[in-house]
Amino acid sequence: MAGYVLHLSTEENITLSSATVKRLIAGGSGDAALLYLAILHARGAADSGKLARELKWDETRLRAAEQALYEMKLVGAPEKKEEEAPLPPPQQLSEPPEYTREDIARKLEGDGRFACLLREVEHKLGPLSTPSVKKLLGLYENLGLPADVVYTLVNYCIAKKEQQFGEGRLPNMREIEKEGYVWARKELFSIEKASEYMKREQALRGRYPEYMAALQMQGRASAPSEEKYLSAWAEMGFPAETVSEAYDRTVLHCHEFRWPYCNGILKRWHEKGLHTLAEVRAENAKEQSKPKKNTNDGGNAWMKEYLNQ
Repeated sequence: MAGYVLHLSTEENITLSSATVKRLIAGGSGDAALLYLAILHARGAADSGKLARELKWDETRLRAAEQALYEMKLVGAPEKKEEEAPLPPPQQLSEPPEYTREDIARKLEGDGRFACLLREVEHKLGPLSTPSVKKLLGLYENLGLPADVVYTLVNYCIAKKEQQFGEGRLPNMREIEKEGYVWARKELFSIEKASEYMKREQALRGRYPEYMAALQMQGRASAPSEEKYLSAWAEMGFPAETVSEAYDRTVLHCHEFRWPYCNGILKRWHEKGLHTLAEVRAENAKEQSKPKKNTNDGGNAWMKEYLNQ
């Protein structure tokens, strides 16, 4: 028999390999075995405090069980009670090291949290190739994102992809890795911070359809290359009617819509503190009311000034 299955309910099973069961038996620690089951039940995404509360243990008992599991090479090194060393600032985030198959095997054997994480991610995305597992390990080990945060990141990327392209469309690990670097730079190293970020991003993304309508692009999803502009405009706080005004000025000047030009208009307005359409038009009227210099431009000065707003 290849492994053991614990029937927790009619909907959820936990699989233990024969090698893992043998290590737990050989270790002779009931607390270690119980803690390992609790970690598996939490899908490798529970912190020590939560595990202690669920098991009704004090910290000393929990640490002893963690150490026993570590000695059995079933989990990584127990967390130290003192604060962890600060993570590198965003500009110092490095590219992931060149993990080998042996590195992955050792990590899966020695770190129960990562093993659980991989299992749950594959449940969401399907079997991962070796390069994809390397990317997942990079998020967990190189960037230092905890297992529960990485799992949340994967689900966030899945939801984002489905929102863009419809149900059933899944992100690849390269896309997830790219978003993971964003999370690391924003120091989203806890579920609480990640949740706050996702709520904020969801609110910003809620503005995208009205922006697309203002740009005469309703009826289709925005592309990733376009969303960098949409996100920036939402961050700046522009209502759709102001974006529509920037669209009109872009087409008037360029004879077609150009994202960078429209973005430049909105950035200038933002720098001047102009966000509503009323504010933009009031500023435009103020500029037009200023005395004009006598020029030989054939009376087109007003057009140049209008286009430069």
